[in-house]
Amino acid sequence: MITRRHWQVFETFKLHFERTANELAEQDRDPTLVGLTLSKRQFERWYGGEVKTRPYPALCRVLEAMFRYPVDVLLGPADESGAAVDAGQRLRLVMPTQPPPSSLDPSEGGSGFDGIEFTSRPVPGDSAGRDTLERQVAMAARRAFRFSAMAEGSTVGPETLDELHQEVRRLAAAYPRLPLATLLGDLVEVQDLSFHFLEHGRVRPAQARELYLLSAITSGMLAKASHDLGDPRSAMTQARTAYVCADNADHHGMRSWVRGLQSLIAYWDGRHQEASKYAALGISQVAGVTGTSAVWLSCLQARAGAALGDVAAVRESLEEAERARDAASSDDLDEFGGIMTFPVPRQLYYAADATAWLPNAPEAQQQAEAAVAAYRQAEPEDWAFGDQAGAHTDLALARIHAGNLDGVDEAMRPVLDLSADQRINGIVASVRQVHTALRDPRWLTAPETRAAREEIEAFTAAPVSALPR
Repeated sequence: MITRRHWQVFETFKLHFERTANELAEQDRDPTLVGLTLSKRQFERWYGGEVKTRPYPALCRVLEAMFRYPVDVLLGPADESGAAVDAGQRLRLVMPTQPPPSSLDPSEGGSGFDGIEFTSRPVPGDSAGRDTLERQVAMAARRAFRFSAMAEGSTVGPETLDELHQEVRRLAAAYPRLPLATLLGDLVEVQDLSFHFLEHGRVRPAQARELYLLSAITSGMLAKASHDLGDPRSAMTQARTAYVCADNADHHGMRSWVRGLQSLIAYWDGRHQEASKYAALGISQVAGVTGTSAVWLSCLQARAGAALGDVAAVRESLEEAERARDAASSDDLDEFGGIMTFPVPRQLYYAADATAWLPNAPEAQQQAEAAVAAYRQAEPEDWAFGDQAGAHTDLALARIHAGNLDGVDEAMRPVLDLSADQRINGIVASVRQVHTALRDPRWLTAPETRAAREEIEAFTAAPVSALPR
């Protein structure tokens, strides 16, 4: 563990890390580095020598820019003689003795740090800095939040609780729209902070309920993140934690939302009977829930039923989803937006996804076209790259089943053009379903399907979870 005397080192290191990440983002026009931060848990692992896997590529880039040494050397287990290296000296961090240089150019000299050279980026807004004023303000605000949270000590004050609430709201709204790499570090840090307050803070009952709700939402997003990275076991662990937190918050809507999340995880893991069971559990808990989670649960039930071949259950669940939509009014979970709400375009996508499973369903292509059109016209707060991709794969499947091979490439093009950091588990699984359909003996020798299969194979070879860490 990091002792109290190390915290000043940690804060200094983190400040330079964030400056370097933002400057690199500006220099290389790389949005994955914008707002990249470092949790105290990650720093603790590095400082203590607990480096079991290579850090994410973005972290590696920032560390190498800071120190001008390869990450394998910085975090290596021993020196060339084989003698053990003190863990804390792998990143030999001391307080700076002079202002940092204004460039990453090695010719500009040392950084003022002892041991391994620490090359800092310019302070945003100085004469050499290229960061915008908006980014400088955002960085300062994040630093102020961390300081205020710690300054209030073991008592959770209203300002810290309000700021934590706003951060969870920001992450929930951003989750469907941004690549996971841009959000994961913040999600882990917010969960760690909320758990810390619950474990060690002095909180009043009302504050405890709010903290448990925020912890439930954050754990739910981390469950979705684990699922998106193709790790259903970790996803279910986070989801169970989210349910425990929802239970402690005594939040009926959050309990049902987590059941929906568990249904989603099981569905994409091929456990369709389990997916149906979780959706049914959620539906049994929606009495008194006014928000859109009731619509989501009926759509999840329809999709699980379709995978199980229960045509009657699919149609009944989709009709129930329509009734739930008519009765829905925004609740406190919907107010978080993003991943916590279920807008109409997403409902249309789920209907298309369920219908795509049905044999000889004449409405399959119509449902998929409606979902694609809805996402094309969606308001920014309702848009989600993963669900839009799913709607396009459903359209491709419907066209394949109808024998319209000429329209497959048009349907799949927006999906196959997604960047590598957007190839989450659900998208890759949907694309593989299209590949399976194209391997039907009727289409196996068609020239246009051969090219499509090859492109799909290249796409699915590098999902997010397979990218270098």
